Parts: sequence; C-alpha cells; structure tokens
Amino acid sequence: MANLKQADLRNRLLLALAPEDFSALAPALRFETILLRQVLISANTPIKTAYFVEAGIVSVTTDAPSGRVEIGLLGREALVGAAPIMLGDDQSPHTYFIQAAGHALSIDACALLAMAEVRPVLRLLLLRYTQAQSVQTAQTAFANARGNTPTRLARWLLMCHDRIDGDAITVTQEFMSLMLGVERPGVTVALIALEKDGLVRKRRGAVEILDREGLLDRAGDTYGLAEIEYARLIEGNTAPEL
Repeated sequence: MANLKQADLRNRLLLALAPEDFSALAPALRFETILLRQVLISANTPIKTAYFVEAGIVSVTTDAPSGRVEIGLLGREALVGAAPIMLGDDQSPHTYFIQAAGHALSIDACALLAMAEVRPVLRLLLLRYTQAQSVQTAQTAFANARGNTPTRLARWLLMCHDRIDGDAITVTQEFMSLMLGVERPGVTVALIALEKDGLVRKRRGAVEILDREGLLDRAGDTYGLAEIEYARLIEGNTAPEL
C-alpha cells in the first residue's frame, strides 16, 4: 500500500514490527472497511486473507448444532487468521466475524506466509502473537469454568472496552447472551447487578462503562493474564493495557 506510514497505524502488531519488516510488508497491505456481522473467515474454509485490525472488534466463535459461543475476542492488537496460517494450516474450525464495525489492513495469506519464511524476526513476532492468542482462549475456558455470569460479563465488557475508543459498547443483551453462551434472562440479571453497583449503565443497544476499576474487581482473575502475556510477548513489557 503506497505511502503507508507505520507511525500512523493503530494495530499493535504492525507497530511492534521492526521498521525493515514493516517496509517489506507494507506494499502487500490493503485498506478494507469491515462491516457489522461480516464474516472474515468461515469455519472449515480455506483462508485466503488475513487481517490486521485497525478499528473494530472481531468475535471468534465455535458454531455447533446446540448454538454459537464466543471463544475469542480480537481488536487492534490482532492479526485475524494468524494461527492457522503461521502453523501451516489453511483453515480453522472457528468462525471469525465482525462484532463492531471498523477497518483493517488485509494481506493475502500466501503473501504473509512467504514474507514470514524469509524474514525470521517477522515470523517470530507472529508466532509469539499466536501464543498470546492461545492464552486468551485458555482464559476464556477458565472464566467459563470458574466464573459466575456477572464475573464473565464483567470480563467480556472489559475486553470490549479495551478495543474501542470511549466508554460506550454497542451491543444488545441478545448478542451478549449469544456470545457468553448464557440464556438471555441470566445476562439481564447480571447486567442489572453490574448497574446496581454503579459499574455500567444500560442504554438502548449499548452498555456504557462507568467504573472500570470496579469491573476489574468483579472480573477478578478471569481477566488480565492474557493481556499481560500479550504485552510481554509482543511489546516486551508487562503493562496489561490494550
């Protein structure tokens, strides 16, 4: 992509690249608008394109006959499609779709893999990102096993908050129910509890974060490890900020 400047970007992986690796990668990048509910990668389908998210949120879901459940949440820290591509596969059993619209820089999967094969520092960074993403997935399993619905909802809202500008998360209770794998009445009760404690405010089609520190307390040890690991692996520090 002509005239693309690394310093102007928001994707944390692209910002973490060595300047020479970014310069090599930049001509293969394409600007794309990503639309609400757009499927970037379909389950069990050859992956032809990877996406460095600049703005927006991508949900990673497992889709079973019993329903869809979210197992991962990606934003401007992410390269959508990295794990299968970097691990030598061409597909995923999961679906990657847009939860919050925005934009991304896309790249052909074959071009990304070819570049990683001849640029070892780039390859290492993307493999480290793959590890960071696996930690997030493991933490989701931990949260589902150990956390009650308000705890899991607090974690999910924090992860969304990390990936947006401002404090208002555009989301319906129906969608939260789907992503958390919880019946809608359970989500409603959990949201009321968080609102009663002054942590959030319900709006029509949105949830506003009022007290992030309070949400962190409510989420407990279900939130934070994946964020710290990303900062350590990708940026060489221990700051849990996204």
